Amino acid sequence: MNSRNKAYSHRMIIMVLLIVLGFSSCVTKRSIIKQPLKEFGEDFLIERMDGAESKFDFMTARCNISIISNKTKTDLKGQIRIQFDSIIWLSMTPALGIEIARLMITTDSIWFLNRIEKNYFNGDYDFVTRVLGTSIDFDMLQALLLGNDFSYYENKSFKSSVDGSEYKLSTTGRSKLRKFLKQQETPNILVQNLWLNPKNFRISRINLKEFGEENKKLSVEYAKHTLVNGQLIPTLLNIDIQGNQRIQLSIELNSVETGHVQTFPFKIPDKYHRIE
Repeated sequence: MNSRNKAYSHRMIIMVLLIVLGFSSCVTKRSIIKQPLKEFGEDFLIERMDGAESKFDFMTARCNISIISNKTKTDLKGQIRIQFDSIIWLSMTPALGIEIARLMITTDSIWFLNRIEKNYFNGDYDFVTRVLGTSIDFDMLQALLLGNDFSYYENKSFKSSVDGSEYKLSTTGRSKLRKFLKQQETPNILVQNLWLNPKNFRISRINLKEFGEENKKLSVEYAKHTLVNGQLIPTLLNIDIQGNQRIQLSIELNSVETGHVQTFPFKIPDKYHRIE
């Protein structure tokens, strides 16, 4: 494979990964709270936030995705399937409905199938770290998609406050818990702000960056939640990624189902070649 095609394939893998970074029911939107909010400490807010998180065995949904990069807009449709804490699977199609790419992310590996270039990628998270210049893992990807907090990071450094009509949790030095660090892994330090809806304590916004990396920022707004089997799940995500270039994503989820066992097909055709 020549260098131009290889570079294109790498960009496509990262683009699909960033998309993963966003259901027949009642919808909740951010409410306007007229009365002043009662102030609570960070321990209380973290406990309520953790209790409101999305948790299930399996989930499936259809998605509409808009990507703006370098002033170019791309619209895609797809289907996403999740086995909680195990697998994130995504099939992407343009307007004509023919699959162009398939992605499967597990706790320790990334599989990507490019039907346009007839190639595939299989590797670990070191590839993403090298390309994006930041550490990321399955837990972070799943949390950002579902509007949950990161499970493997300490929460003792958070400070609580009231910000307008929402609660806010802020930290300038959040690190991964030692027991989840890989051997010889250098922990990244997160600067993070979380805004919580005062009615249900779901995360409504996230701002995130690594300490010392002022030019790399990630913002996620969970503009709409939908009630599915008693849980509020984000169904409209607006994502703004600022780094070497700016990428804006809008992900809308619909036809969500939880609780039904899902399959995660990923077969590589014999004639496809591997991306190194």
